[in-house]
Amino acid sequence: MPEMEPPRPLSALPSVGVRIAAFVSILLSGLAGGLIGSSLVALQCDGDCAVPQGIGILVGAVFAAGGMAIVAVLVMRALGEWREVEDRTRAGHAP
Repeated sequence: MPEMEPPRPLSALPSVGVRIAAFVSILLSGLAGGLIGSSLVALQCDGDCAVPQGIGILVGAVFAAGGMAIVAVLVMRALGEWREVEDRTRAGHAP
C-alpha cells in the first residue's frame, strides 16, 4: 500500500520560503526604485541637490516597494489557491 502523507494543518499562510522570497523581492524592488529616483533627480538638478535627491530616493523606493508588495500578495494568494486545488484533486474531489 502506498504511504499516506500526514495531514498538514489547514492554514492560509504560504510556506516560509515563499514569504522570505516575497520579502526579499520587496526589499530589492525598493532599492531599485530608490536608485531610479536618485538617478532621475541627479539628471535634472544642478547645484545643491541633496533635498530633491533624498525626496526622489524616498518616493521611488516607496512606489517600487509598494507595487512589488501588491504583486507579491497576489502571487502568494494564487499559490494558496493552486495548493487548494491540488489537495482537492488528491482527495478525489472534483476541481
